[in-house]
Amino acid sequence: MERSVLKSMLKDMLLARAFEEQAAYEYTQGNIAGFLHLYPGEEAVAVGVLHAAEPGDYIVSTYREHVHALVRGVPPGKIMAELFGRKDGCSGGLGGSMHLFDKQRRFMGGYGIVGETYPVSTGIAYAIAMRELPEAVICFFGDGAVNQGTFHESLNMAALWNLPILFVCENNRYQIGTEIHRHSKVTEVYKRACAYKIPAEQVNGMDVIEVYKATQSALLRIREGTGPQFLEIETYRLRGHSMADPGSYRPKVEVQAFKDEDPVTVMLQESLPEYPSAEQISAIGKDNIEHLSEHMHQADLISPEEFLRMKQQVADSVEQAVQYALQSPEPSMEEAFSALNCNRGQEVLI
Repeated sequence: MERSVLKSMLKDMLLARAFEEQAAYEYTQGNIAGFLHLYPGEEAVAVGVLHAAEPGDYIVSTYREHVHALVRGVPPGKIMAELFGRKDGCSGGLGGSMHLFDKQRRFMGGYGIVGETYPVSTGIAYAIAMRELPEAVICFFGDGAVNQGTFHESLNMAALWNLPILFVCENNRYQIGTEIHRHSKVTEVYKRACAYKIPAEQVNGMDVIEVYKATQSALLRIREGTGPQFLEIETYRLRGHSMADPGSYRPKVEVQAFKDEDPVTVMLQESLPEYPSAEQISAIGKDNIEHLSEHMHQADLISPEEFLRMKQQVADSVEQAVQYALQSPEPSMEEAFSALNCNRGQEVLI
């Protein structure tokens, strides 16, 4: 792979982890309210998939979407301000953590309803097909959403109409708190796509390069007109389902095993809402970001000095995002009512 692509992916993985660590801390300080679903452990999925996408492609994500938005290019300050519920957030401070949106970057939102991404993606893909445009839609969803009726309905329609959709299952094994074999007879999610004759494969979601290459190939097939493609990307979230979930239903040895294979610097405390210190992080040992950086060092693609500069740039970016959010005003009631009434007389979903 090209040096520039590897460096860009490495930086995005560092930024993703640092941003989510900071979001966890800000939650404990009361700056973020409501639900907060964090992404530590899954970064290689968002980074690998979205680096393989084109700027014209549409992205439809779930409520665990901060990193998808970051990698897509939404400024960290805009995302942090949205988490803080501030006016300068990417959704005007009215959406919060689960509803990030950026029309300019074709980031078509995070959705709080499980399985909602399927019909939204199908509608966008239908519009693309009707206009005979070269774009594709990337539809993210979790393993807990594959038993929804919308999953089967949307895959059937996408296959029947030959729509340009890449279905991406981020399989972290536990949906909210139930391991996949306890809620699904078919635990290898990619096999479900065969019922609709959609090409599908299973990918190691702890390896960003493998994710990137698999996505690149799938999108190429879509652009060649072969219709929808399906990737099941096996990953693991290091925290609980949300900040309110200590994740105690998972064996400690399992969590530690995945931390050892983690794609970026690990989050340590799952059950305690404490911001991990540098000493705690270093005590865990080597993870996948170190494996990636070592690979790049050995291939003479990045120097230790460049790596340290990159980490400092990421830390500065996250700190600037927090300051941007803190300085942003809260939205007014008038702005809230304006958003609610934006489409009166036509189609309004409330």
